[in-house]
Formats: sequence, C-alpha cells, structure tokens
Amino acid sequence: MQDTRSTVVSDDALGNLTQFEFLALNSSLNLADGHARQDLTLGQSRVVEDLPQLWAQAVKQPVDEIEREAIGTYFELLGQHSYPAAEGRVLSCYSSSVAMEIFARSLATVADRIALVHPTFDNIPDILRGVGLELVAVEEEQLHGGDLDAALLDSVGCLFVTTPNNPTGKVVSRERLARLAEQCARHDVVLTLDTSFRGFDPAAHYDHYEVLRDSGCRWVVIEDTGKLWPTLELKVGWLVSSEHNGLPLGKVYSDILLGVSPLVLLMIKRLAEDAADGGLADLHRFIATNRAIVRDGLAGVPEVTFPDPLSRASVERVHLGSRSGLAVWQELRQHNLFALPCGPFHWARPEEGGNCLRIALSRSPEAVEAATRLLRSVLVAS
Repeated sequence: MQDTRSTVVSDDALGNLTQFEFLALNSSLNLADGHARQDLTLGQSRVVEDLPQLWAQAVKQPVDEIEREAIGTYFELLGQHSYPAAEGRVLSCYSSSVAMEIFARSLATVADRIALVHPTFDNIPDILRGVGLELVAVEEEQLHGGDLDAALLDSVGCLFVTTPNNPTGKVVSRERLARLAEQCARHDVVLTLDTSFRGFDPAAHYDHYEVLRDSGCRWVVIEDTGKLWPTLELKVGWLVSSEHNGLPLGKVYSDILLGVSPLVLLMIKRLAEDAADGGLADLHRFIATNRAIVRDGLAGVPEVTFPDPLSRASVERVHLGSRSGLAVWQELRQHNLFALPCGPFHWARPEEGGNCLRIALSRSPEAVEAATRLLRSVLVAS
C-alpha cells in the first residue's frame, strides 16, 4: 500500500513544528522530532521483555501505589528530592502537551496575559494562545541576566520558562531560579517551568522544588519522560504544583482525563531504575557522541556555526550563515532527510530563526552520521 503520509500536509499548509515533524515519521533519516528513537539498550530491552509481568502486576497492584512509586523513582533519579508528595500535587498525564493544555486552561480562568520565554518550541505558545491568553515575549538573555522589569511582571499573571530550553539547551541555574521565583512571589505571578529536557543535563538536576518551595511563590512545573527513552510514545507527563496556587488544575484535569495507564507507570519506574544504575550516564555519553558526529561532520563548511556550544540537550542547532533554513529543509526533503527549520521556535519573530536548522540527536549514530554527510553535501553545493 502506498504511503500517503508525505502528502497529508502540503507545503503551503506547513506552519507549526509538529507538522514538519509529521512529514518525517516514515523516513529512516528522521532527525526532526526530539522524541527518543535510538535503539534500546540492554537494560531497557530487559524492561520491554518484562512487559507481560508488568501487565500482571498492573492488574493486581493498586493504581495509586503504582503511581506513587513511579513518581518517586523518576523524580529522585533527576535530583528532585523535594517534590510535593501530597495527594493532588502531582497529576499524571499522557504527555507533557496534555499537561500543558490543562495548565493553560486553568491559567486562562484567572489571567489574560502570560510572559513566555523566546524562543521555545512553538506548541507552547500555540496552546497558550488557543485558550485566549495574550503572550509577552521574554528573551532568554533577560531570563538569564538581571532582574525582570517590574512593569512586565505587574502586567502578567504568569512567567513561563523552559529549562533546559528547546532548542537552545540553556539551563536556568539554581541562583537564577531563586531570583526569578523571588520576583514572582513579590508580584504575585505564577512561575511555570517546562523541564521536559531536564534528564539530559546534570546542570538541571539541582532540586528545583526546594528552591520553589523556599521562595514562597506560586508555581507549576511540567515534567516529561518522553524525551529520555525510546518507548514508542509510551510516556508520562506530570503536572506538579504548589499548594494554594490559585489555579483550578484538579478540576480541569478531571475534565480531560481520569489517569494514565498503570502499565506505563510501571514501565517508567523500571526505566528510571535502570537509568539510576548507569543508564542515564550512558545516555549522556550517547548524546555527546552524536553531537560530536554532527559538529565534526560539518566542520569547515563555509558559514556554518553552532550557536549553542554548551548545550547538552538531545537536539543541536546548526546556523547556516546566509542560507535559509526553510530552503535547506526543502532540499533535504528531496533526499528523504528531515530536520526542523528554526523559524517557528521564534514564535514572536520567526525571521530570527530563519537561518538555522535543529537536528535531533536521539537517533542511532549511523543515522546521525549518514544525515550529517548528506547535509554537508547539500550545504557545500549551495
């Protein structure tokens, strides 16, 4: 049967990054979406082999007990020892995007403007706009620099930060988070963090919940397992919140879902245990190797630079100099190679990302190497 996926979204209909990613799903050189698509490790394969036993366990064990154990194992893996364990403070969702939707709907009941990091993955501003919120761009340099403008904070109901950021990989330090939280507390602004790429960078493994708790601000955090492990879209997003946050998160959550699969929660727990037993360090080395393949493979190509030299996230931006990222994407597509043009990440001013591509690194080294060779040949010829 003929594959029609490439014609589902036409060129003139392309807008958001997920549409670009959709076109790549059947390609062997899909370096577009940031989901994990590399081969399972030996330890991860053992977890998959145990799925029948996990199914039987999920049938017998109380769901709240499974959920509590999975949350504890995952959060402890990434250094989040002060996460709130009280009932209703950590809500399990099918994905971080579902958690984001629940948060956005909740915020829209009490606020009409939100300050959002710029750039970041475009489904975040799209979801926020979709519930009627007005967006105010906050540049990354501002978030990592001095105090935010008091007038800005007085004009919004929430400050939304992605850390590590996608696509730049930039991490908000402990000291900087404490200062942002202090400002938000003073202006009664909800501080919201999307930490979906946290697992890749040890710099993001300090205890965010301790900092947030001690600040006294109202806060929400979105956690996500979907970027770490190649689990065929079996994942969990968590919506975590402070006490007395002023948002109807529980009510909106119940409008959308009852809960997530206990089988998936058990799988996540086992994968987190494997990661704590050395798997996470192996993943960091794996991503570093693939990043080196890209950087070394494109070394010497005229005008090509790498704007995020310190990034440890599972994505890599390539600045193409004077070349158009969309034009290069179109040429690569003719060779069945897919990355992401970076314009849509710059949701307030797309032209600022017009000369970049974002390459996903959670792929087999063979695929990354083949894609890099092909990208080099296209760039050298252009």
